[in-house]
Amino acid sequence: MIPSRFAPVLFGLILSGLMSFVVSGIATIRATGWIPGFAGLWAGAWFTSWLFAFPIVLLVAPLARRVVQRFVEPERPVARQPLQGPGGISGRLPENPEGEPDDHRHRHVPPA
Repeated sequence: MIPSRFAPVLFGLILSGLMSFVVSGIATIRATGWIPGFAGLWAGAWFTSWLFAFPIVLLVAPLARRVVQRFVEPERPVARQPLQGPGGISGRLPENPEGEPDDHRHRHVPPA
């Protein structure tokens, strides 16, 4: 396995490879049509475009992240529950036999 610190570079490698594969295929078919040797032309166009696409993706990714952050709402912090509440650590009250929270203030004691 590759160490996780290389994840952004690996992501850029895979993304640029897939995108350049599709775009170079579309450009090659539009320029030449379905001709004998199309696959070789496409492979050459793909390799050349990938050589440019990969470093460009790595250079442009930080800019793209900043632009995206301007369009999305910041995450709101999640409210934390108290560590110790009336119901103990969970903050929930225990349930009585009827399935309702039992706050110990009005217990039903059956007649003797």
